[in-house]
Amino acid sequence: MVRRRVGHTGPMARQAPSPRRPRRSIRSVLRAPLRPGPAPAGLERAPHPWARALGMTAVVLVGAWLGLLIVGNVRTPVGPMDTTMTLRPSLTGGTKINVSPLGALRLDSHVAPLRLDVDVDRLDPARSQALVDNPERFSGLQDEVSADVLDGTTGLALRSCVAVVTGATALGLAVYRRPRRALAAGGLALALLAASAGSAAATWNPKSVLEPQFDGLLTSAPSVVGNARSIVTEFDVYQKELARLVTNVTKLYDATSTLPAYAPDPDTLRVLHVSDIHLNPAAWHIIRSTVEQYRIDVIIDSGDTMDHGSAAENGFLDAIPGLGAPYVWVRGNHDSRTTQEYLSRMKNVHVLDDGRAVTVAGVRIAGSGDPQFTPDRSVVAQGDPAERMTGIRLASALRDQERAGTPVDIAVAHNPTAAAETDGTVPLVLAGHIHKRKNEVMELGTRLKIEGSTGGGGLRAVQNEKPEKVRASVLYLDRGNRRLQAWDEITLGGLGLTTAEVSRHVVEPPAPAPAPPATSSSPSP
Repeated sequence: MVRRRVGHTGPMARQAPSPRRPRRSIRSVLRAPLRPGPAPAGLERAPHPWARALGMTAVVLVGAWLGLLIVGNVRTPVGPMDTTMTLRPSLTGGTKINVSPLGALRLDSHVAPLRLDVDVDRLDPARSQALVDNPERFSGLQDEVSADVLDGTTGLALRSCVAVVTGATALGLAVYRRPRRALAAGGLALALLAASAGSAAATWNPKSVLEPQFDGLLTSAPSVVGNARSIVTEFDVYQKELARLVTNVTKLYDATSTLPAYAPDPDTLRVLHVSDIHLNPAAWHIIRSTVEQYRIDVIIDSGDTMDHGSAAENGFLDAIPGLGAPYVWVRGNHDSRTTQEYLSRMKNVHVLDDGRAVTVAGVRIAGSGDPQFTPDRSVVAQGDPAERMTGIRLASALRDQERAGTPVDIAVAHNPTAAAETDGTVPLVLAGHIHKRKNEVMELGTRLKIEGSTGGGGLRAVQNEKPEKVRASVLYLDRGNRRLQAWDEITLGGLGLTTAEVSRHVVEPPAPAPAPPATSSSPSP
């Protein structure tokens, strides 16, 4: 009889199976709340909420940008031109009109993270020829242009909505692989576009078409936006100015070989303000060209024409009589008395000092030379007190002119510290010295305009890391009251550069005085 042994522990014995732990699905693990301590093996912690938000923001922005880049443009006719309108991401907003190959115009039309680009693709031969053959059609062009722009921007808005939503959704789906996250990205992109559109609408500036910035060959055609007098007197006609813009661009295209010259307004005086030439011979070519292009009536130089004021430099000044316009000059701190005496003997040159006033081309101008002569660091400067005293004496001379019945229209001083002392005694005062443009209406109502260096800093500019730009301004004055209406800031690239820009600025008309209260004609009780 064979007995079986119970509890045998040999190698062939079977062990009792251990109890199994229930398996958890990955979905249940992701849905479970996070617990402190190390994560289970093979599983990673969920990303931090800030990281997820940052990732979603990046997906939305990149996807929306790609959508606009690929499909966010609309081709639409504007008057006789075929254009392409596009929205582009931008930090400053605004509108850019590319008129290839003539250049571009920039308008500060709005402040938003989106810029409107309008590319003029071509001029339709049939429509442009119809305008040239029938000039009377120009009178109705403003309504046509306004309707075309409205249709184009409406279509662009709808297409942009589709573009940003599609781009953000597609990128969200590629990154997250979840439809819900992808739709959220598309919704956020649409909300971002709506917010940008709201910002653009809230900051919309219809007068921006009156103050464009020109690039390229368009800097040679200031007539593209009309003359200064019409700009000042027609502030409320944005549609007319837009039609004028299209009309003149049409004429520019039609004139394939030459650009139209600036059409001078007979009721506008044009003054060219230059300063700080610093012995740069290229400045004379720029001034002569500007005088011819803009039909300048008088040139005002606010000093520092020379560099060391030596007699050996005087030959540099011999180009002034041939510039084509009367030249009014005040001494700068790099101009010596020798320089002043040499210029005073030249024909058609008016040297102003100690508050002396002259009438040139119908404009009454007074000025004082800089009291300091500091051609180099070996001369100790007297500082601002000397400048203020010169400005005080200039202001006194301006008051004397007012009492004598010959009020001054423009005052000139080299140093802005001296010029600031004339506040309240003259409508406009010009200065230079600091090689930077500045424009402000001072406390008592005098406008101070500081010009940059028309000589690009002169030969000393080569010591700088970047070339200093060449700057000058054309001032438009009303011939009747000699008040400033508008001005064009001309900026050219410095040494070795070929860039050019003309920026139009308009003086806001003064607010009308409030009407006196109506008095009752009925007898008082």
